[in-house]
Amino acid sequence: MKSPHVFLPGCLLLSVFLFSSCLTRKNALPSHRTAARTSPKGIILTDATASPKDIRTEHRLIEGYAEVLGVAPRELETPALYRYIDEWMGTPHRLGGTDHRGMDCSAFVGMVMHDVYGKSIPRVSKDMGNQVKRKYERQLKEGDLVFFSFGRRGIDHVGIYLQNHKFVHVSTSKGVIISDLHDPCYYKYFTRAGSVK
Repeated sequence: MKSPHVFLPGCLLLSVFLFSSCLTRKNALPSHRTAARTSPKGIILTDATASPKDIRTEHRLIEGYAEVLGVAPRELETPALYRYIDEWMGTPHRLGGTDHRGMDCSAFVGMVMHDVYGKSIPRVSKDMGNQVKRKYERQLKEGDLVFFSFGRRGIDHVGIYLQNHKFVHVSTSKGVIISDLHDPCYYKYFTRAGSVK
């Protein structure tokens, strides 16, 4: 008798990868000076269904991010956020990592909050979720946090809301990437959102 084969749908596999991406140790976040800096790679990575792919930033960084997000460049309120994201775009996932060799979702979010917005937040995504001022999805603004629960233990993944339902986060398979909150692989697990107090 042949053993049955089990095939997992793509969204389920993505969920398994993301679930493991934020089970982090409670390390102190380094300042941006301790992380190795590299020049931008020049291509905006996205797995968002409705976004154009392989957009090169080069000398039109803000215009490139606006195109991926589906908004006008003037709608990007914090240019420093997109320059910062561009520095880290494609950095691979590494559990507990905090530099260009690899990082996890909560480390990336903590560094953005510290280096771009001058705000300190907890190291672990679950603790971040408990600290934010909660918002409804329709109230989200650039720089707010979005939280997901891919497991059964509450919040285990976090990203930063950008514009037009898009958010940036660290995927275990593709590293720092822009995704769409409304894509089923994410929306099904979206549990909370809010701004850092």
